[in-house]
Amino acid sequence: MAPIKVEQYVVGMVQTNCYFAVNEETKETLIVDPGANAGRLAEIITEEKLNPAAILLTHGHFDHAGGAAELSARFGIKVYAHESEKETLENPSYNLSGWEGGASVYRADCFVSDEQELDLAGFHIRVFHTPGHTSGGCCYYFPYHKVLFSGDTLFAMSVGRTDFPGGSMSELIQSIRVKILPLSDDITVYP
Repeated sequence: MAPIKVEQYVVGMVQTNCYFAVNEETKETLIVDPGANAGRLAEIITEEKLNPAAILLTHGHFDHAGGAAELSARFGIKVYAHESEKETLENPSYNLSGWEGGASVYRADCFVSDEQELDLAGFHIRVFHTPGHTSGGCCYYFPYHKVLFSGDTLFAMSVGRTDFPGGSMSELIQSIRVKILPLSDDITVYP
């Protein structure tokens, strides 16, 4: 099992957490939710001599997906999102890109499903579909490292908003109850 290093960068106008999950042996890196500042994130990747392997989107709102296309093109890597998030990514009314003053469409190259297992950058990952903040929101769980990237499913001491298109408080609570609470207490959550 490759050792993991998680780096956090706060990006964009709403101060979204972007994470790099770095394989410390190979420097292969998974970029989680690059919502903005793609140029600066690319500089960090170059400065640290990281090897980007993929982009993981927890959901399709602008503040999580906004920088994905630029980083994908620059490094020739694929963007992953849950299969139920296609409409949020592609519909500016759903992805809230108007908050930035324009209407944007985002994309993913690979659509994943609930409980799908991925092997990327030397890491084993389980996808948890956690609707509620958006219809296709998901978490990425690294079981061998006891790490969970939760996007806006969880915040520190709170949960994501459910008043946006595709949101549902009852679905969000059910997602947390069924997918996240059964995990062991020694999980590190990166919201």
